[in-house]
Amino acid sequence: MSESSAEVVAHAASAAVAASAAGAAGGWRRATGIAGVAIGVVAAGAAAGVALERMTVGRGMRQKARLALDSAGPYGSLRGMPGKAFADDGTELYYEVDDLDPEAAPAAIGPRRRRLFGRKAPAPVTVVFSHGYCLSQDSWHFQRAALRGVVRTVHWDQRSHGRSGRGVAQGRDEPVTIEQLGRDLKAVIDAAAPEGPIVLVGHSMGGMTVMALADQYPELVRERVVGVAFVGTSSGRLGEVNYGLPVAGVNAVRRVLPGVLKAMGQRAELVEKGRRATADLFAGIIKRYSFASRDVDPAVARFAERMIESTPIDVVAEYYPAFNDHDKTEALAYFADMPVLVLAGVQDLVTPSEHSEAIADLLPDAELVLVPDAGHLVMLEHPEVVTDRLADLLTRTGAVPAGATVKGYGSTSTAQPG
Repeated sequence: MSESSAEVVAHAASAAVAASAAGAAGGWRRATGIAGVAIGVVAAGAAAGVALERMTVGRGMRQKARLALDSAGPYGSLRGMPGKAFADDGTELYYEVDDLDPEAAPAAIGPRRRRLFGRKAPAPVTVVFSHGYCLSQDSWHFQRAALRGVVRTVHWDQRSHGRSGRGVAQGRDEPVTIEQLGRDLKAVIDAAAPEGPIVLVGHSMGGMTVMALADQYPELVRERVVGVAFVGTSSGRLGEVNYGLPVAGVNAVRRVLPGVLKAMGQRAELVEKGRRATADLFAGIIKRYSFASRDVDPAVARFAERMIESTPIDVVAEYYPAFNDHDKTEALAYFADMPVLVLAGVQDLVTPSEHSEAIADLLPDAELVLVPDAGHLVMLEHPEVVTDRLADLLTRTGAVPAGATVKGYGSTSTAQPG
């Protein structure tokens, strides 16, 4: 994208803010289309200002294609035993548990688990998956399909995402913080895995949530956590990410984005209409910031698009400022004496792989995996790599015995009725 194009988008966003301040409903309707595109980029985990591809297929054909993909794709169809936890502000947090198949129980207890829990057989390991910004627990579809029955897993939706309730504190105009997300995760663990060893897995914002948990509850990490996986995430300095934009575009976006987000959150209904009107452009932006390879299954790309589209615009707006404040570098020390996996896509534009390398530098015994030809949603783009390395991590923690069979990463044959 040219620098002048970036300035045009930034100017349009500024106009939206001005229209908001003036209370000009007509101006907002005219600005909503471009503003919807800008906020759509943010919803994909990026910043406004990327190039908008020309659409060469008729809208009717695109709508039919989306319907066909929605009906054919099994992605996000896996369901487990539902449960609810409650955050410290009363927010209802939805989670699901996939229990261990007794016939697949580990035959041996790893040395760390033996040290922590003694020689008697402990409760089974529970793997807790935390998803990223504008996604849901379903973003772990492939890994969930592969691990069902092999190990006990918990999948939860972050506040205001997926099936979880709207943040109660945010209804009182309190900002979202990564610290709050860490406390939310603690509430889910207390409800869904109150005893036994835990492996924590977090993607993007979910990885930050795991760091915030450790920062606030170090005793939990020392006493119960036996392994951790950080996927496409960062311990801080997110304000320096340029999202693949030229300098002028980044500067323009950073100058106007806070005001645009605030204004859009206050006029969510109008902006949602703009998002729907620009859905085709939005899909192209999501794909650019989610995937790097050209041969991504169209149904997978549509699946990611549906998750991101389902995040209300006011939720997108209220979360975004929390990332600039995020700095949990010191909390990484709590994971230093356990098996750690750090994995990222080399072409991730949202949380660049350099951030994962920085995490691995602070955890020198961690396994660092950089996946070529992969973007931000690496667990959907290259599920076989992510599942393979997670299975290895679980073996190292003693969660599953060496040689255990992990099902094909794309299998949905064990899906339970929701």
